[in-house]
Amino acid sequence: MDIWEAQHLDINDPMKEYRDYFDIPENLQYLDGNSLGVVSRGVAQRVESVIQHQWKKDLIGSWNKHQWIDAPERIGNRIAPIIGAAKDTVTVSDTLSLNVVKALSAALNMRPERTVILSDTGNFPSDLHMMQGLIRTLGKPYVLKLVKPEDIETSIDETIATVVLTHVDYRSGRIHDMPSITQKTHQAGAISVWDLAHSAGALPLDLGALCVDFAIGCTYKYLNGGPGSPGFIYVRPDLINEIWPLLSGWLGHDKPFSFDLDYIPATGIRRMRVGTPPVIAMAALDAALDVWDNVDMRQVRKKSVELSELFIAEVEAKCGNYDIELLSPRESTMRGSHVSFRAQQGYAILRALAAENVVSDFRAPNVMRFGFTPLYTRFSDVVIAVEKLYGILRERRWDRQEYKQVSGVT
Repeated sequence: MDIWEAQHLDINDPMKEYRDYFDIPENLQYLDGNSLGVVSRGVAQRVESVIQHQWKKDLIGSWNKHQWIDAPERIGNRIAPIIGAAKDTVTVSDTLSLNVVKALSAALNMRPERTVILSDTGNFPSDLHMMQGLIRTLGKPYVLKLVKPEDIETSIDETIATVVLTHVDYRSGRIHDMPSITQKTHQAGAISVWDLAHSAGALPLDLGALCVDFAIGCTYKYLNGGPGSPGFIYVRPDLINEIWPLLSGWLGHDKPFSFDLDYIPATGIRRMRVGTPPVIAMAALDAALDVWDNVDMRQVRKKSVELSELFIAEVEAKCGNYDIELLSPRESTMRGSHVSFRAQQGYAILRALAAENVVSDFRAPNVMRFGFTPLYTRFSDVVIAVEKLYGILRERRWDRQEYKQVSGVT
């Protein structure tokens, strides 16, 4: 496809209006929204307002006057429709990693007679690290059983306490079959925990209809909440008042300002909160979510598939004679909203691309990831990015020492 054809697709794109919500540097092909979303135009103003007109003017009174104290649940209710969850089942709290611990510990308490936690070798390492740390802390003979992603369903049996999986693989973009796995998990009497880091805002989800028990996610990728923006946690509504949080923080207390010495969990999703919410970060996330008020996730998914299919076709047509191989599933129904290619010199190639205003990211040892965020990625961005990639490979412009020096964040 040439640039003129791509620009024609942009003109006729039913989602083109959403790009105006974002402040994207000119002449940048940003294909890394699966790692960090771009800034929404209203974020700076919202944050400035919180600082100047709330914190500066009303100081501590802002907790009541401006409802800072209720922000985690209020913003959670804005995320809920994006992931197919009912009202008052999501709270924004802590980080994704801490929410792994909160969800997993609650799930294990629901099945005290079982000791096996099932996950897969493709799971995000931080999730696995948090599980390992929790096992050491609990002091019971828990076992973290890791199998290949394709072996998950056949590994679910009556010995499993909980199945903890990342819905979309962070490396390859492969999608787990959430409906089938959740159903088999429940049939075996186990509890489901899903990490939606690469799903929320990228794929249509229906946690309520699937009776998912727990879900966790981050807000700085497709939801554009900003670097380090807080994570979220979902709990199935009929379970929330039965669980006892491992991290029993004061703002998860039923009456936090009674300052009781004994912990009494709050009713509802509030009991999954721990400490004081980061108000300024919450304000940035709240502003970023404005764009989602009228977004149709089916339309998002349709454009995501179109962008990624175009990218794969263009890369293979123009770069097929070079050392580059598709890692992601070829079938679009099995793939999330990022596409990964293997390349021996992948890191240097991506550094060279960045020097030409194409931003993507690298995952060791040899994975180049390209993310497609339908709210602001254009078809012309895809065509321009591939043309630049082809030029870098053809002319070996990646073969410079400056591109081979590994940075602290890849």
